[in-house]
Amino acid sequence: MKNNSISQRITIFHGRVAPEEGNLVGYGAIIAHYDLKVTIPNKLALISQKKRQYENREWQVYTPRHQPDETLFKQLVFALKYEGVNLLVLKKLFDVLDKNEIKDLVQLEPLSQYGRRIWFIYEWLFKTELDIPDLDRGNFVPLIDEEIQFAVEGKRSSRHRILNNMPGTPEFCPLIYKTSKLEKFISAESREQRITYINSIHKDVMQRAASFLLLKDSKASFTIEGENPGTNRALRWGKAIGEAGKNLLTREELLRLQQIIIESKRFTKMGFRKEGGYVGDRDRITGDPMPDHISAKWQDLDGLMDGLIQTYQLLEKGKFDPVLTAAIIAFGFVFIHPFYDGNGRLHRYLIHHILAKLKFTEQGVIFPVSASILDHIDDYRHVLEAYSHPVLDLLDWEVMPDHNVAVLNDTLDYYRYFDATKQAEFLFDCVLDTTQRIIPEEVSYILKYDEFKRFIDNQFEMPDKLVDTLVRFLEQNNGSLSSRARSKEFAKLKDKEVQNIEKTFLEIFNGE
Repeated sequence: MKNNSISQRITIFHGRVAPEEGNLVGYGAIIAHYDLKVTIPNKLALISQKKRQYENREWQVYTPRHQPDETLFKQLVFALKYEGVNLLVLKKLFDVLDKNEIKDLVQLEPLSQYGRRIWFIYEWLFKTELDIPDLDRGNFVPLIDEEIQFAVEGKRSSRHRILNNMPGTPEFCPLIYKTSKLEKFISAESREQRITYINSIHKDVMQRAASFLLLKDSKASFTIEGENPGTNRALRWGKAIGEAGKNLLTREELLRLQQIIIESKRFTKMGFRKEGGYVGDRDRITGDPMPDHISAKWQDLDGLMDGLIQTYQLLEKGKFDPVLTAAIIAFGFVFIHPFYDGNGRLHRYLIHHILAKLKFTEQGVIFPVSASILDHIDDYRHVLEAYSHPVLDLLDWEVMPDHNVAVLNDTLDYYRYFDATKQAEFLFDCVLDTTQRIIPEEVSYILKYDEFKRFIDNQFEMPDKLVDTLVRFLEQNNGSLSSRARSKEFAKLKDKEVQNIEKTFLEIFNGE
């Protein structure tokens, strides 16, 4: 074990400018000291020389009295106490220490809560036991500090006197930090407002809105992928979304859904990948990959997909927040990118599935989150890149003869232990936007349509199909009937009748 100073005076770390000169401590110091190949935590800890304590988007600044001793154990204690659990950093650290070093580390303070946490995490990650006897005394200490990160109810480990409230399994366990934004979204008040609004909508109106919103969401999901599907294809996928939450989440179910997504299978490989994968462009001259994201190694897919499904089952049983669960599972899926094609739409389907399965709404409404994502496409790309670009810098890959990519180094941990906070905040934004804008707009449209239809029925007894055509023509022409429409479909209407229809349409739909 290295004995020289671990914390270091810095002004810049991995291209990130510190708010002032200070001592890098905690996870940042451990990463630097052991040259760990990890993504840099979203927030780093710094000891101020000006005796100030504050934070900003990328730094948590502490006073000199918080300075930990220059030992690995004390730096780990600081990290766990103030920065929470970072499984990627801990896993990579344990990889460079031998088993005896870790045993010695744990036994420095064997009864302390931090010593026990380090001990448990090592044995949990590696599924092996250190040569240390079980504890026979001491209170049970939560592994995840719920003041810092979100956790499940947990199970007791008598060996370590630890309450394992980790929201995942060793095979797949992204973590989410508590932020003021997320806590506001999850609050009882926010939930009550959402439920009150949804339940205030008449069931018949909600069902009609849901039918349109499913089609809208289906089309949006294809548009995000740069595709323009025909109505039948969009309807097929919309029907699949409408059944979200009904079937168990299994590999077989994911394969079934991929079959629905990919209409023509002549030129598309189906099923789980048996080769490398990436998202991005190709060099126009050589055809070589120019990746924005590189998928998990295909050799790791079995373990990753098993872990993802097991973690979902754990979160479902543990009554974890539905939107946080959807963020962990759906974004974890798209980062792994297990299929040759269809990953993006399946990723968004998983959001629907989890929100429906965990009964996010009382009326069983399928939230059209793809429509909101499409309206916030730049933010969506940003949260995808917030994960993909830092990981890309850690991958050693080469171009294959078929212009695919082959990853050469061990990358498994990057896809199973990541910080999903930004993804969770984005997803909550989309859910809020759906609740406050997209659903109300559609409900409002239906109510206005019904009012206009009553007017037409009372005045003209027009068939429903013709009313639909009339509304569509009026919408397309800013509330006026075109000369073509007046000479064909609506030739029987008199000029005064047309003027009355146009006036009423504008009054109802535009409030004029």
